[in-house]
Amino acid sequence: MREEPEKTAHPVLIFWILAGWVGFGLLPWYMVEDGLWSFDWLTGGYPFDADVAPALFLIGQGEKLWLAPLLLPLALPLLVLRRAKNDPIYARILILAGALGFGWMIVQGFSIGIRGFSFAWQGALFGDLPIRQFGMGYGAMICASAFLFLLTQGVAARGAINGDVFVVSAIGGVITIVTAFVFFPIARMLFAAFVTEDGAYSVSVFLSKFFDDRLWGIGCFWGARCGAAWNSLALAILVGLITTVLGLCFALVVTRSGFRYKRALRALTVLPIITPPFVIGLALILLFGLSGSVTQFVAEMFGTQPTRWLYGMPGVLIAQTLAFTPIAFLVLIGVVEGVSPSMEEAAQTLRANRWQTFRTVSLPLIRPGLANAFLLGFIESMADFGNPLVLGGNFDVLSTEIFFAIVGAQYDQGRAAVLAMVLLFFTLSAFYAQRAWLGKKSYTTVTGKGDAGMHPLMPTGLSVPVQIIVIGWGLFTIVVYGMIVYGSIVELWGVNNALTLKHYVTAFSVRIEEAGIRWTGAAWDSFWTTISIAAIAAPLTAAVGLITAYLLTRQSFAGKNAFEFGTMLSFAIPGTVIGVSYILAFNVPPIEITGTGVILVVSFIFRNMPVGVRAGIASMSQLDRSLDESSLTLGANSWQTFRRIILPLLRPAILAALVYSFVRAMTAISAVIFLVSAEYDMATSYIIGRVENNDYGLAIAYSTTLIFVMLSAVGLLQFLVGRVQIGRRTELGTGRTS
Repeated sequence: MREEPEKTAHPVLIFWILAGWVGFGLLPWYMVEDGLWSFDWLTGGYPFDADVAPALFLIGQGEKLWLAPLLLPLALPLLVLRRAKNDPIYARILILAGALGFGWMIVQGFSIGIRGFSFAWQGALFGDLPIRQFGMGYGAMICASAFLFLLTQGVAARGAINGDVFVVSAIGGVITIVTAFVFFPIARMLFAAFVTEDGAYSVSVFLSKFFDDRLWGIGCFWGARCGAAWNSLALAILVGLITTVLGLCFALVVTRSGFRYKRALRALTVLPIITPPFVIGLALILLFGLSGSVTQFVAEMFGTQPTRWLYGMPGVLIAQTLAFTPIAFLVLIGVVEGVSPSMEEAAQTLRANRWQTFRTVSLPLIRPGLANAFLLGFIESMADFGNPLVLGGNFDVLSTEIFFAIVGAQYDQGRAAVLAMVLLFFTLSAFYAQRAWLGKKSYTTVTGKGDAGMHPLMPTGLSVPVQIIVIGWGLFTIVVYGMIVYGSIVELWGVNNALTLKHYVTAFSVRIEEAGIRWTGAAWDSFWTTISIAAIAAPLTAAVGLITAYLLTRQSFAGKNAFEFGTMLSFAIPGTVIGVSYILAFNVPPIEITGTGVILVVSFIFRNMPVGVRAGIASMSQLDRSLDESSLTLGANSWQTFRRIILPLLRPAILAALVYSFVRAMTAISAVIFLVSAEYDMATSYIIGRVENNDYGLAIAYSTTLIFVMLSAVGLLQFLVGRVQIGRRTELGTGRTS
């Protein structure tokens, strides 16, 4: 006798059906005038005013009739509310409803713009459309999400990835947002490489710009200048290698030595990452520039003529190494801590000494961390333009060339797009070189078994040079930051060194009146805006990054390699290009968010997401799959396993993602300059404005304040997230834990 499919309600399905109807019938379909963060529409003409009306009310008034077809895919899922998931009709109807609804929203969104129809043939076929269309608002966004996740539930019901709704929905969600906010704007930007002056497309235009001698020239071998491509490649390789070595040194000193000041060392390693890049450049100029204190001291001592050696590759290399070593440390510290002590103890039991244990056991197991740290350092160097702009001199790199192609007198979007494509090629090459170096070996060290071992100390022959390097680099960092603080309390940096606090008073003065506290300082508006945007973007960045890392390390699906590269794409593109591409893509419907705070949050999420992805991949590669399998065997689903088993073991990766995304949102320059508005002005754009007005004291004072604010935020995040605990012993008498 055949068993009838069980008729049951599905809470997740009901949730998305309700979400779709709420978005369509109760929330403003289009973006309201005051932006996504404003709720003044509730007290206006809602729901009958066309500017804030839901789609259902717009249709009822005879407006925006192209939204009426969405009623069908919204109604279709109601037919399967009482059907079982294994019923074939269940999957078919959900896939049909989701595909129809989501597809129609894309088609109508791009077909109807701010001037009616977007394509000439539409006007010829249907006549002129007098009604414009605005960008998506709350209603459209929630309705589109509902269609997307109805589609993924249908795909899961057909058996995709073992019918796991969480995994299929996560893959569908990440692919959609990466496509919308990474591939789409960059594609709009790169198409400019083929555009001629009259607006047509031409391959010859692209080729002429691609083979430009300023890009590929090798004149530096006979005393001239090399092209920006070779300069960028050489610089990125050096920065990647040096930052990885320094990051490893810091991680080893913190985890494998008896160094007394480990907490101070941890704080010191994050200092450069929370500083606007041009501030480090100015401090280096004050130290090593033509009139710098160190340069003058050396010249007087040895009777030599001061030189401009800092300007060019040496200065940029030093500045980028200072700025990007913390990234390598944040990635490597979790990987080094995650190495199983029992494996190292087993090697010592077999009579291996400390050096042999480190070389044959510890170092091979941290290869994923080394590879990811190098890749991030390489990409950061390629994408950075703040340091080369301040210290580059005649040393041209791709990022500065893109910057001048866009904002300079030439304003050549085509050349900027070609340069961005070359940069992408280098990044893609580094990405696959990293995968080839790691190979298919297993680096699992944390399993479901108990591990109460203790990490051995570094061998003496390694410990001494490593600690010398760390102490030397730490002292150098302290000197650089001492110069920054000093520059904020002098009248005019490098000219009039009289001490004063007027820069802080001008920026952050506060007045207490009868009505309450009045923020009278010139910098308060941009400061609070920056804090708000960063606080919103940081947890979203960490969440998207870690979920993506989970999918890449724990799941197998078609297009996985392209999916991984897509998550790294925005990180490889200079912020300047990200800013311009976002303006081109999101200045018109269907996503019309230029000039709002939303575009800043979105740009920060997808610009900084790769750090969470790479840190998560490096840490998850050490977690045995048996942990997942045991949880699933005991009846937990994938979401419960991810939340209760995986996440608690990923605290170093979570901290790395939160810290990096927060401070990068606070200190970002390149993309922000294009995306800020009068209402949403960020701290870095305000500081740049002060620098352009030669108000260096106020700029440095503001930057110094940001440094202390972010130090406090980093400490708070570390306290809230905590450390990963794997039940290891504490060395008696020293308090050292492993």
